[in-house]
Amino acid sequence: MHRDIKPDNIMITEENTVRLIDFGLAATSQAKLTAVAGTPYYMAPEVIKGKYGAQSDLWSLGVVLYTLVSGYLPFQGDN
Repeated sequence: MHRDIKPDNIMITEENTVRLIDFGLAATSQAKLTAVAGTPYYMAPEVIKGKYGAQSDLWSLGVVLYTLVSGYLPFQGDN
């Protein structure tokens, strides 16, 4: 799991290939993880609850794609 997918950690090469960078929070585990890690705007609810797996990266990717299409983060609010 990358655990910190956000626009700052996505690069495009000269050949127009998309690459993830900054694997400082990455982890490999078959079990659910409990440590809260990542950037709050892109973090899945399961991460905040403290029991998550690889699906949390799909949530983060969805937030990035939504932001690219709309120009806004999907969840606006004070909390």
